[in-house]
Amino acid sequence: MRNLIDFIVKYNHWLLFVLLEVLSLWLLFRFNNYQGSVFFTSANRVVGSVYEWTSSVRSYVGLRSANEKLLDRNLSLVLENERLRAALDSIGTMAQPFPADTAVEVIAARVVNNSVNRLDNYITIDKGSNDGIREDMGVVGPEGAVGIVCMTSARHALVISVLNSRSNISCKLARSEYFGNLCWDGGDPQLAQLIDVPRHAEVNAGDTVVTSGYSSVFPEGIMVGTVARHGFSEDGLTCVIDVKLSTDIARLGMVRVIGNSLSADEDSLTAGIKSSEP
Repeated sequence: MRNLIDFIVKYNHWLLFVLLEVLSLWLLFRFNNYQGSVFFTSANRVVGSVYEWTSSVRSYVGLRSANEKLLDRNLSLVLENERLRAALDSIGTMAQPFPADTAVEVIAARVVNNSVNRLDNYITIDKGSNDGIREDMGVVGPEGAVGIVCMTSARHALVISVLNSRSNISCKLARSEYFGNLCWDGGDPQLAQLIDVPRHAEVNAGDTVVTSGYSSVFPEGIMVGTVARHGFSEDGLTCVIDVKLSTDIARLGMVRVIGNSLSADEDSLTAGIKSSEP
């Protein structure tokens, strides 16, 4: 209390000046219509700008939650499409439909380390073997395929990015159904190459490229990118397609790790075929 009294006594002239200024401004705007309207118009403009700024901040913060919901929704739609396709196939062949609830598992994870400027780029996520992450599980972001898990620890996992010379993802042209392997040559981080596509394949700029579903890593229909341009391989036997990736790897935040619960059976069959080959 004594400190407050000392402060008032020390700065009494300034406090009186501020008080009189506030009083004079109040009298000016209160009893003069023109000055009052100018003041309230300016005040409303300032308050409106503040509200607009705070609304923008809230909207930006809310984008993270919205993106996560969109990612989960897109994945659920892709998986539902895969289940419907399998059901239709089973009807056509009179086979028993595949159990939808046991086919695919989805695990949310956050990117904790990432690179895009090397020949072999990797992504580290904050989920590992303790969370059910295994090698050869696919990783997708809000806009599409991201990479494949190559190594796990208890709490983290290392992902081979699509921007990696070792990356090799089976993909297809959504419109024409021609398929090939998605690779990266170490150049533009927004472009990958779809190789081993038949020379006679019908390809147009802007065509959508999605995962083919021909491996146990990704289900069919996960977005990969769009055709930027296309040409032919050096031997002229196959078509080489530059694919503009739908995912900006440099801006990844949240991802989803997906795995086929029957991949072990598929891998054992493949291993059995290889072991029987001469």
